[in-house]
Parts: sequence; structure tokens; C-alpha cells
Amino acid sequence: MTLAAFPSPPQGVWYLGPIPIRAYALCIIAGIVVAVWLTRKRYATRGGNPEVVLDAAIVAVPAGIIGGRIYHVITDNQKYFCESCNPVDALKITNGGLGIWGAVILGGLAVAAYFRYKKIPLAPFADAVAPGVILAQGIGRLGNWFNQELYGAETNVPWALEIYYRVDEQGKFAPVTGTSTGEIMATVHPTFLYELLWNLLIFALLMWADKRFQLGHGRVFALYVAGYTLGRFWIEQMRVDEATMVFGMRINTLVSAVVFICAVIVFFRLKPGRETPAEIDPTYQASLAAAGESVGSDEKPETTGHAKV
Repeated sequence: MTLAAFPSPPQGVWYLGPIPIRAYALCIIAGIVVAVWLTRKRYATRGGNPEVVLDAAIVAVPAGIIGGRIYHVITDNQKYFCESCNPVDALKITNGGLGIWGAVILGGLAVAAYFRYKKIPLAPFADAVAPGVILAQGIGRLGNWFNQELYGAETNVPWALEIYYRVDEQGKFAPVTGTSTGEIMATVHPTFLYELLWNLLIFALLMWADKRFQLGHGRVFALYVAGYTLGRFWIEQMRVDEATMVFGMRINTLVSAVVFICAVIVFFRLKPGRETPAEIDPTYQASLAAAGESVGSDEKPETTGHAKV
């Protein structure tokens, strides 16, 4: 036993009668709530209608969860479609397993379709939502702690994580849904924590760069993608759980490398500066002007800049 190691929670599921309360789901919900709150403030400051954020969330959240699960099942198919596996487990999303790229792609497509229907530019919203998305990802990683998943190799570093042996009511091994017996199976690298801290760092970077350089036209979102994938590339290589391999690399490592390169190229090709409030949502601005209100009820809109990073 490593004296300086910190423990995993004794369980990740509690019951209110027959109803399971899953920490993983609570962390995801908390992340979504924080992301929506922050995006409303940021989008309103830019000149957009904050109520649009709620509408977009209603579209994006279910699409993102479905997309994230599909990506996870495809890239970790050996967990669900092996000889001893039960394919029905692929539908059990509360047991953990969401691929961020599936969530971003399908959720993004759903939001893009909504904004196209509403005839509102998508890029300003993408820039407003980016910091909230990566902050939500960080909060969601706490769910991996409760589920005792997404950890790295065994280690004796002072911040090692203790993985407990968990069993269900029948005494059978149940690492996700069971309760700890107190037996420590291993002390490992807490890669979920590494990613959580990296996400917080990128969140701070996005907030600073957006304000400092008056980013717009989708550049905040591109910076989010580049920043996240840079961290995911090296963190993914520390994980020891089973994964689909492509060209000798974990598939998420390869995806992170490719997406990082694309995001950097897109960032520098996008137009510098920030959209004016009228460019973000002319209809909403016209309604505010008619009502004699200013853009952003709590904050003044940031002026359009042309600084380059």
C-alpha cells in the first residue's frame, strides 16, 4: 500500500428504494448545468439572445449523449461484442463510457441544424460555448473517479489512486456498480485527474485568450479543440485499459493527433477579430433597439478587435 495514495470512492451508485442514483450521471448533469449557465452569460455579452442557449442545449444534450455513446461503443467494441460479452451492455450508458468526439460531432451537427433553421450564425455561439464545454468535461471526469475507470498503470507516486475491490449484494465482483470491500487491488496513475486538471487549464486559457485578443468567427472553439486534443494525446498514452489499436496506437491517441493538426490549421485560417452584436443576431438586436435596451443586461458588449494571436 502506498501511504500517500488517495482513495477511490467506496461506491458509485446509491439507491433510493428501487431507484439507482449514479454519481457518473450526476457529474454529467452538473457539467451540463454549469456549461449552460456560463454559455448564456458569454453569448449575451457577445450580443446574442441567451434564451437561444437553452433551446440549443435541448437539442445538443441528447444528441451529444447518443453520439458520445456510439463513438465509445465503436472504438471500444471489444467490451461489448466479444464471445463472453453481452451486447445489451452497449446501451447501458449509466455504467460509464462516452466518447467526447462522438458527443461533439453529433451534438454539433444537431446545433448547427437548429441554428440554420433559426437563421442565426453558428460561429459566435460556438465561441461562447467552448469554455463551458471543456469545463463540463472536467466536471464529468469526476464520474470516472466514482466508477473506478480511465486510470493508468500501477505506480507509487505520491498522488497514486487506490483501486478497490467492489462486490454486489451477491458478493460477485462489480467494479462499477458494487461496494468496496476495503481491499486495495492496485495503486495507479489517476489519468482521469490528469485530464480534469488539463481541462481546467485549457478553460482558463480560453477565457483569457478570448478576452485578451477579442477572438471570434469560431476561433475560440478551434482553440478549445486544439488545446483539448493536445492534452488528450499524451494522457491517452498513459491509460492501460483495453482499446482499439490502429497502426499500433490507441485509436483515441490517433484521433487526437489528427484533430489537433486540423484545429490548429483552422484556427489560423479563420478571420481575426470578433463579430459585432448585429452580425451575431440582427433580429435580436433589432428587438432590443425597439425596446430601448442595451446589449447584454449585466455587461457591456466587448468591442470588435483585430488582434491576432
